[in-house]
Amino acid sequence: MVKDKYLGIVYIIFSAFCFSVMNMCVQLAGDVPFIQKTFFRNFVAVICAVFVMVKQGISWKPQHNGNIPFLIIRSLCGTIGIFGNFYALGHLLLADASMLNKMSPFFAVVFSFIFLKEKMTIFQIAAVVVSFVGSLFIIKPTFENVALFPALAGLIGGMGAGAAYTTVRVLGKRGEKGPYIVFFFSAFSCLVVLPYLLFNFSPMTLFQFFVLIGAGIAAAGGQFSITAAYCYAPAREISIFDYTQIIFASILGFVLFGQIPDIWSAIGYVVICSAAVAMFFYNSKR
Repeated sequence: MVKDKYLGIVYIIFSAFCFSVMNMCVQLAGDVPFIQKTFFRNFVAVICAVFVMVKQGISWKPQHNGNIPFLIIRSLCGTIGIFGNFYALGHLLLADASMLNKMSPFFAVVFSFIFLKEKMTIFQIAAVVVSFVGSLFIIKPTFENVALFPALAGLIGGMGAGAAYTTVRVLGKRGEKGPYIVFFFSAFSCLVVLPYLLFNFSPMTLFQFFVLIGAGIAAAGGQFSITAAYCYAPAREISIFDYTQIIFASILGFVLFGQIPDIWSAIGYVVICSAAVAMFFYNSKR
């Protein structure tokens, strides 16, 4: 239905805004270690997921024991994705870090080919190659570039997210509930970083504490909104609207931090978004 499609678009744009706010809060937290930021982001998500699971009567166990390996892979890849994204946010412009994270759909195509044996067409291969070229404009891979390592971390974050999304598709086909996947991933990530926090906790100001709580709330809003979006409409019809996150990130980065991307990053944005638009219309036509 047309109404469902519009609802899907509204939800996915809202999720893009939420994730932009999450990234903004991560940058506002300043010099707090990125691993500590990850804990707060996922701890709030655990609480939200528990609330939804209780409300919907979802079991605390996976639908099938065979899903456990996929849940662990999804959680491990998702945690790596957050590490890379949050580290990049601590060293790059808000829009640059957000754009590199948006490489995840292209990595998802590659991982779907490798692990799910889904065929890649010549067009999809070309889109992946073009998007990677676009990322190079943002990364600017020279040894003189002090932001090279953070940019590579951001790209790895997008790769981890792409692998995680691929595994979510597998879990969805195997009957796993969305809130349980969010709960398992968020709890797993918190447990992974907990030993670091116990021995290397960095004291925070009250402002940093509340900002990170805000990041967690925004992340939860983004996760549940994007899940709702794909319940109302298929990805091929609405996925392109997820790239509105770059618009939100650019506005927030300029207003709050006075950040203006350089010409090379701007070219990278155009190249990657063009590849995404082309992929969107190609998938819709198919």
